[in-house]
Amino acid sequence: MRHSAKSQSGFNTAAPSNARTLRLRHAVLGVAMALLAGTSTVWAQSDEYAEVNRLVRAGQYNEAMYKADQYLASKPRDPQMRFLKGVIQTESGKSAEAITTFAKLTEDYPELPEPYNNLAVLYAGQSQFDKARAALEMAIRTNPSYATAHENLGDVYAKLASQAYSKALQLDAGNTAVAPKLSLIRNLFAGNTGKAGALAAPVAAATAPAVAPARPPAPVAAAPAPAAAPAPTASTAAPAPAPASAAAAAPSVGGDTQREVEAAVAAWAKAWSSRNVASYLAAYGPGFTPPGGQSRAAWEAERRARIEPRSRIGVEVSELTITAVDANRATARFRQEYASDTLNVTSRKTLDLVKSGNRWLIVRESTGS
Repeated sequence: MRHSAKSQSGFNTAAPSNARTLRLRHAVLGVAMALLAGTSTVWAQSDEYAEVNRLVRAGQYNEAMYKADQYLASKPRDPQMRFLKGVIQTESGKSAEAITTFAKLTEDYPELPEPYNNLAVLYAGQSQFDKARAALEMAIRTNPSYATAHENLGDVYAKLASQAYSKALQLDAGNTAVAPKLSLIRNLFAGNTGKAGALAAPVAAATAPAVAPARPPAPVAAAPAPAAAPAPTASTAAPAPAPASAAAAAPSVGGDTQREVEAAVAAWAKAWSSRNVASYLAAYGPGFTPPGGQSRAAWEAERRARIEPRSRIGVEVSELTITAVDANRATARFRQEYASDTLNVTSRKTLDLVKSGNRWLIVRESTGS
């Protein structure tokens, strides 16, 4: 289970030793974090965050905590520094205090998936795998594109399965069907740790969903393989170059489509920025699939609850690239800068759109990888 702690300069913090039975990613807000997912976002740096992050990297946890507490004395609700405080507590071995810090963050900022992820890490370190599972499910519900949480959830399920199979063998040692299953799970992870039964894997680089590559176009570029086949006749050889030409054409978008999709994305961002919920929701087509298996009504209610109470919202779109799937379908990928009275985040976003009449409507939305 991955416990994400990588700064924008590449810093990774180690997970608590007793939590390394799972793959840990220790997410850090501000200079110590590249978020996603995912929830995946990157918070603006400041000198205070940079200094605390530097102290954490140097293992100077007492000094880092002093700086964090000093900052929070004047800005007690600041989510970035509170998150860093939870990181310091985790790295200092103060798991109970870290759990309290991250749990409070999930209450005050339920839209952030990373505190849920870190709660799961801490619960897993205490072998409270049911709590870890529940926290990860909340992280995924908050950001269905948060790949780390999905991976961690798989590790938690594997650990729960291992415990269940072990208990089954204790109760019925003669059940020959259970032992192979238990062995399979143990062997699956043993190669990564050198310990039988451990569910650890190397701590992966804690890159954020925001810096992960965007979902690529359909892999038509692999199609040149048929061209290597013998060219029997002009009539049979002629179709072979078609996949290659399609691959070359995929990134290019007709001028009209380019302008129309750009305008649709700009209108969507403007409606969001102006907190015009009706126009914002109207940017999503009837075929839009809400994330996390939500119903359309539940998703719309959740979006209203997140947009309407804000006193200000700003959504800026940059690095926009558009890929046409066909005349009526396109994909827009861009960097999104979101600012409100409570959050200031940057993430990578992908919108799949379809043309309906003279409008381009969103049918799928994902953040990060």
